[in-house]
Amino acid sequence: MLIRVNEKNIQTNDILKIIACLKDGGIIIYPTDTVYALGCDITQTRAIERICKLKNIKPEKSNFSFVCSDLSHLSEFTKPIPNHVFRVMKKALPGQYTFILEANNNVPKLLKHNKKTVGIRVPNNAICKAIVEMLGNPLISTSLHDTGDDILEYFSDPEVIHDNYQDQVDMVIDGGFGNIYPSTIIDCSEGDFNVTREGLGSLDVLD
Repeated sequence: MLIRVNEKNIQTNDILKIIACLKDGGIIIYPTDTVYALGCDITQTRAIERICKLKNIKPEKSNFSFVCSDLSHLSEFTKPIPNHVFRVMKKALPGQYTFILEANNNVPKLLKHNKKTVGIRVPNNAICKAIVEMLGNPLISTSLHDTGDDILEYFSDPEVIHDNYQDQVDMVIDGGFGNIYPSTIIDCSEGDFNVTREGLGSLDVLD
């Protein structure tokens, strides 16, 4: 199913359809402030397994992000965050960043398996924010790679995405053309700021 959502005029009924899909164990492709992403409700184990199967990875080997609407969910899934790290996150988010933090015991067992860290995203995208806010908990998320294109690493056209994935996912949310560059990844799990991938997010936030 393809649902077109205007980021500047989001209709509640559209978001409700997306939430119903997620709560029923569905997986979606949705826009962020960087690239389009695969996502599901963090509480739906079978949906997480479906994404892993689709991407041909084992859950314990995955590098999923937890997509939140704000920083209020942090304490649910991470260990206490040092003040200097929290200050940078507050300055950077919502925005085009993924912060790697120490995970606590609330991370779904399916994903944990000796993993000590978790990636946190708070995208600056109204559609994504509306979905997560109405869902009431984070999405498990991973960037949607275009393995069939030798030049572009990520899909940008939601109609092309739908053509490629309509038989593998439950819903594609068309929020307009996406970006072709991913988020900047900053690993803070050891207390320092280690940039492991430079993407759209400016490193000026670390100054």
